[in-house]
Amino acid sequence: METVAVTPAMAFDRKNYSDETLLHLYKELLLPRMIEEKMLILLRQGKVSKWFSGIGQEAIAVGLTCALHSDEYILPLHRNLGVFTARQMPLARLFTQWQGKLSGFTKGRDRSFHFGANEFHIVGMISHLGPQMSVADGIALANVLRKEPKVTAVFSGDGGSSEGEFHEAINVAAVWDLPVIFLVENNGYGLSTPSSEQFRCKQFIDKGIGYGIEAVQVDGNNILEVYDTISKLAESMRENPRPILLEAMTFRMRGHEEASGTKYVPKELFEIWEKKDPVNNYEQYLLQEKVLDAAKIEAFRAEIKHAIEAGLETAAAESMPTASADTELTDMYRPFTPEIVAPKSEAKSERRFIDAISDGLRQSMERYPEMVIMGQDVAEYGGVFKITEGFVSQFGKARVRNTPLCESAIVGAGLGLSIKGYKSVVEMQFADFVTCGFNQIVNNLAKTHYRWGQNADVVVRMPTGAGTAAGPFHSQSNEAWFFHTPGLKIVYPSNPYDAKGLLCAAIEDPNPVMYFEHKLLYRSIADQIPADYYTLPIGKAALVSEGSDISIITYGMGVHWAKEIMSQMPDVSADILDLRSLLPWDKEAVAATVRKTGRVLVAHEDTLTGGIGGEIAAWIAENCFQMLDAPVLREGGLDTAVPFAPPLEAVFLPKQRIREKIEQLLAY
Repeated sequence: METVAVTPAMAFDRKNYSDETLLHLYKELLLPRMIEEKMLILLRQGKVSKWFSGIGQEAIAVGLTCALHSDEYILPLHRNLGVFTARQMPLARLFTQWQGKLSGFTKGRDRSFHFGANEFHIVGMISHLGPQMSVADGIALANVLRKEPKVTAVFSGDGGSSEGEFHEAINVAAVWDLPVIFLVENNGYGLSTPSSEQFRCKQFIDKGIGYGIEAVQVDGNNILEVYDTISKLAESMRENPRPILLEAMTFRMRGHEEASGTKYVPKELFEIWEKKDPVNNYEQYLLQEKVLDAAKIEAFRAEIKHAIEAGLETAAAESMPTASADTELTDMYRPFTPEIVAPKSEAKSERRFIDAISDGLRQSMERYPEMVIMGQDVAEYGGVFKITEGFVSQFGKARVRNTPLCESAIVGAGLGLSIKGYKSVVEMQFADFVTCGFNQIVNNLAKTHYRWGQNADVVVRMPTGAGTAAGPFHSQSNEAWFFHTPGLKIVYPSNPYDAKGLLCAAIEDPNPVMYFEHKLLYRSIADQIPADYYTLPIGKAALVSEGSDISIITYGMGVHWAKEIMSQMPDVSADILDLRSLLPWDKEAVAATVRKTGRVLVAHEDTLTGGIGGEIAAWIAENCFQMLDAPVLREGGLDTAVPFAPPLEAVFLPKQRIREKIEQLLAY
């Protein structure tokens, strides 16, 4: 084969690396380039639907992957094919992944590099770009907790660095001394937007001082510089855990993805960077060093071409997946059949709602040594509601962790901990603040098991509800936001017994659980509950009172309103069904009470429009219509924000309207 001579546009320094190492890097660099060239052909032939080309940037992915140990996690982006190939992923399986076939890493459920594989210690991206940086924090935190001298590396683009998660993740890693390499591929563009319209700093290493961390810049097209720099950084970080910001200067020679083209890029930029091609330049260097010759190049290319064609042949022989609704629904969650734990003794004590939650957390920490609590002020201060007061003295600050004000990063870190087999409980100081972590919950925690079989063993505690004159940003009932998200579970207890048993069950469950706890109940109710650890079944409602005239289906504070109202209406006999769990919710119990009374009111504190009551009412109308003696009625909070002044808040809350709906239903 005749090689193309390219005048080196960069200086290579082999240092003390052997010929064997230099050739290994060459082969690993050549493989993704040849796969990419083949993919571009298949794209034009319609055999793959989309392609994000990393041509021109291969040295970064390959150099980093070869520099790290094979059991150290890497979290790549679209254009980091070299990470996957250097980790020796079977080509046939990569090809089936890109074609949406069953033997791919996502069973056809997601595309390109949107997947992970613990076997290869890789966690792929989601389209939102930034969240994987926080997941890297969680993986690194697990390594630190286990005293494992390992490094985690995560990719970001210059465009993705504009996202808030970039700041949150680096800041958390800096504060916690997490051994994460935050690698920014600076290729000058975020899709078509040039860097001058993305940020004002001249280089990303200037950001290091702001976070109090080291920052290093490398020529991202120089495979030896990337490999050597990262090898040394990683060795140092294993001995002295800390984050490092690594900026790799590079350029992508094709569009953001093939359909977008490159018309927005000045032609002279392509001319400059073509001379810095990482494959051609390194090949020319090895020829000059007499480490490589034309015969070896020919042999390497023939070997790689054969492997690509064999992988494609295997992938082509596999048919597209056969759809099964049952399988799809089942795979949203990690399979889990809980064994309900009864208390070991009959000992009981009077515990307030808040005490029951604290007890459940403490006993779960004792039960699961690899469980971590994270949140703002949860350590020495004990949280704003003092639920974790005293936990630091018992479990230590490694497991009871104060966090910066960065809900998204901490939820993402919870997913990272899950990847390493940890459980985590993340406290939102108020349920209202979950908006700052919304993307991680609904797009990462909820979808990860469905996409590539990795569960998110995370409980998000949500102090919720109105009645304390706390205004629009500390009083919302926002459970309906998550009710619409497959992959999550939602628990909403109304009493101390359920609060403890369901919290312990939520922590035991390997799936992500949103655990709502009404603030007004914290210190206003108490009950005799088991002193020992116990669990209750998630997804099972409880019949609080029995009657025959009407069914009131509710949860949380609604249970207490319903009981109070019915105590004032002695001539009315009512079933009060406390749902306790909202996702999944107990359809059998709902059907049973509808069958019994024929008159149904669904009530909740959350605003009426789009609330959970609407779904339950619709299900009753669709499945229990013949059992009804009257229309299904709903009641909820006003369709406004939650006001501050107590008289306004009282009008917002549905308590009085619930009584009016009961009277309306009985009169029908």
